[in-house]
Amino acid sequence: MRLLAKFSLIFVVVFGIGLGAAAYLFYGLLQRNARDQVLHNAQLMMDTALAMRSYTIKQVKPAINDSFTQSATADHTDDVFRELCAKRGFAAKRVFRPQTVPAYSATEMFMELRKKYPDYLYKEATLNPTNPRNRALDWEEDLIKNFRNRPELALFDGERETPLGRALYLAKPLRAQSDCMECHSIPTAAPKEMIQLYGPNNGFGWKEGDVVAAQIISVPVSVPVQMANHAFQRLIVSLVAVGFLTLLVLDVLLYVTVIRPVSRFATRADEISRGQLDVPELPVRGKDEISILAAAFNRMHRSVVAAMKMLEDEPEPPPERDEE
Repeated sequence: MRLLAKFSLIFVVVFGIGLGAAAYLFYGLLQRNARDQVLHNAQLMMDTALAMRSYTIKQVKPAINDSFTQSATADHTDDVFRELCAKRGFAAKRVFRPQTVPAYSATEMFMELRKKYPDYLYKEATLNPTNPRNRALDWEEDLIKNFRNRPELALFDGERETPLGRALYLAKPLRAQSDCMECHSIPTAAPKEMIQLYGPNNGFGWKEGDVVAAQIISVPVSVPVQMANHAFQRLIVSLVAVGFLTLLVLDVLLYVTVIRPVSRFATRADEISRGQLDVPELPVRGKDEISILAAAFNRMHRSVVAAMKMLEDEPEPPPERDEE
């Protein structure tokens, strides 16, 4: 096997061992990074939902409430005011709009967001919700109770089994605020239209400051796994490409700096061994090991030529006479 082939084989073996070790180390790291990235995206979405809740409370709800005519005097009752406005064609009565409910607006906003990110699922799981779609499942109830028992816990993530496989989730507690008491304290304080829509049996008895719900974003575990696998494949392909280019460059340099000079030495040595002493000397460039070897080879060549000339110039001894 030629020297260049041996070097290439050794490089491939060493690089393969290093690539295997790097793959083993980086695969776990990429898995963790992908999981952290998914959780980071989930937290951004959760914060967006909280911002939507705040926007609904501070701007949407007052704007909708102000859109209704409220010009009755203080001594008029609601029924007289509504009847008077109805006769004059005004819509003066207070109408319940689900869009003014923070949980409703946040959930609807996330449903629009899911059109672009279908793997992410958002829910404001509530122990005693007004809207039945927000009712907490068994595992969601455990999360809410965990937040109640651990008031210092502001964020919690984990994995769970689902009929479709393992899912990764991120949860944050939601506490009852003063603005919530209008609709969730007692049925008589809630808007009549809300009672007509959802009934008087659910969503009441909340206490301000209590953990009543949890924001939960779920995503299949297969999502970060696929992200990690895709990144891992790109990494391996990149490393193999870099290794191939490195081997190509090293082979070229090895051929130019070592293989070709050594091949010249071998050719000249073969020629000299066959008696061709008139071959030109090898060029000596620089002070590296190859140049030193070339200079030594030239000195040896000159010594062999000089020795051969001395042998040729030496007179032949006279023939010995036979004894009489």
